[in-house]
Amino acid sequence: MKTKLTLVAAAIAALALGTNAQAVDTKRINQEHKAELEKCKDLKGNAKDVCKKEADGHKKIAKAEAELKEQDTPKNRQKLAEAKADAQYDVAKEKCDDQKGDAKSACKKAAKAEHEGAIAQAKKASLSDTKTSETKPKESKTSKKE
Repeated sequence: MKTKLTLVAAAIAALALGTNAQAVDTKRINQEHKAELEKCKDLKGNAKDVCKKEADGHKKIAKAEAELKEQDTPKNRQKLAEAKADAQYDVAKEKCDDQKGDAKSACKKAAKAEHEGAIAQAKKASLSDTKTSETKPKESKTSKKE
């Protein structure tokens, strides 16, 4: 009975530490985001918009990195790659606003194509990671029998 209580207490403590680490990460991410946005205040026009998109992108990436640090899974690695692609795309689209007419349209199309390629690559890598992680346990079982 005492062993069960000790195990339950240990599990609760581990959960609390994990939750505390998440809270610390979230607070740090939010503080960094706020500081980055503060730097954007002095800018004007599209430069200010680009600055804000960059800050938002850094926050999104930081959140995905925190999730990956907490639990390294193929899905979380994919989320991180997609967050990076999304952040880059949002900034690229905003930078296109500096241009006009056909140049602006071409810029946005190029940004979209690059984004779609990056997302496809992230999904492909995630599938590859998933297949690898599925085959590893089978290999280890086989090697134990030998």
